[in-house]
Amino acid sequence: MTQTLAASSVLPSQQTDRANALPVAIFLILALVPFGAAFGPESYVLGLFTRVMVFAVAALALDFICGYGGLVSFGHAAFVGIGAYAVGIIGAHGVTEMLVSLPVALLAGAIFAYLTGTVCLRTKSVYFIMITLAFGQMAYFIAGSLAPYGGDDGLTVRLRSTLLGFPILQNDRTFYYFVLLSLLVVYFAFRTIVYSRFGRVLRGARENATRMATLGFDVFSFQRVGYVIAGAVGGLSGFLLANATEFVSPAYMSWQRSGELIIMILLGGLGTLHGAIVGAAAYLLIEETLGGITEQWKLIFGPLLVLIVLFARGGLLGLVDRIRGRPGRG
Repeated sequence: MTQTLAASSVLPSQQTDRANALPVAIFLILALVPFGAAFGPESYVLGLFTRVMVFAVAALALDFICGYGGLVSFGHAAFVGIGAYAVGIIGAHGVTEMLVSLPVALLAGAIFAYLTGTVCLRTKSVYFIMITLAFGQMAYFIAGSLAPYGGDDGLTVRLRSTLLGFPILQNDRTFYYFVLLSLLVVYFAFRTIVYSRFGRVLRGARENATRMATLGFDVFSFQRVGYVIAGAVGGLSGFLLANATEFVSPAYMSWQRSGELIIMILLGGLGTLHGAIVGAAAYLLIEETLGGITEQWKLIFGPLLVLIVLFARGGLLGLVDRIRGRPGRG
């Protein structure tokens, strides 16, 4: 009996250590990438992993509302595109200061999320998916109609954002660590929110919205706030993407891009946060590897994704848990 009680008292601590070990390893690996890149094609490696982290930021926001809030959005790329266009449009008028463009990108994503979320969150299930898709496509076509800012051809960002007038992000390695810092802040912010009272209500609404309403919580307001937070973080991803590619395009808002973000969070492990980072890295690295072999790489990736969904419940993280002999992720 004593041994059983001792084992049970140690188990939660062990589980916490295991839960924290993987995120620490992920960020440690990302921090060491520039040092490894110095021994190879540095510019290529830094560009690839910068792109991974940019999309990981967007995937984290989607995982937050989808994995923890039960809100499957098929228009999440609209927030990314809006944040990118905020940088591009402001830059076209000669404003490159980060202290201006970054808040504008965050605010633009949040406002679009508030306005569309007020409508979308009054629907449920497949209707929610379809109306988010409709709003996403609306943003896509509006961006394509902005003739003064490139229209369908997109808009070139002539200079990366500056900080107090200093072009510190022009250096690829400095920009890499800025994106890494942004990813780290977003991850810990979402982790804090998920385990806060607000996060518990959001997760409760995912399981049974009626029960949460009966307990006295305004489920609609909680979900809308969560949706706005995800929209603002999507705007941050767009800000980073515009600076990384130095180009803005309506394609950033397409439904295909939203679909890719959904694939990323499913691939890594829905409702795990760090699974979104793993999923983004896996998707983009597989795309880069298979794309170097054949232009029809999706014909190979498609069946691979189907196998993962069928046999690895919980994505890649769930697969790792099964290999270790631990219960899979839900």
